[in-house]
Amino acid sequence: MLTNAIQMGENFNVDVITTDNRGLTPEEVTALCLDKIISVSDTAPPAIRDQAQAFRGHLELVILEYMKQAIQHDRITIYNAIKDAGYDKLAEHIRRI
Repeated sequence: MLTNAIQMGENFNVDVITTDNRGLTPEEVTALCLDKIISVSDTAPPAIRDQAQAFRGHLELVILEYMKQAIQHDRITIYNAIKDAGYDKLAEHIRRI
């Protein structure tokens, strides 16, 4: 994954993320999500910085688990739609992903 930040103004940045022949993994999406939810300054007092980093670590586990569940549920939905359309073999390939 390649990330480039482009500053568009004083308080506005755009992140450009690219991959090569794949989408983002749940871990990569989780990291992007965490960057939007929580950050802590390097100059923050150590106790606050440690607490924020611990909270970020907990959030990472929670978000990642729910991201994986969402992917599985979406695949079930796609499997059922393809199977209902009469493409049993294709549906089975999707289920195995």
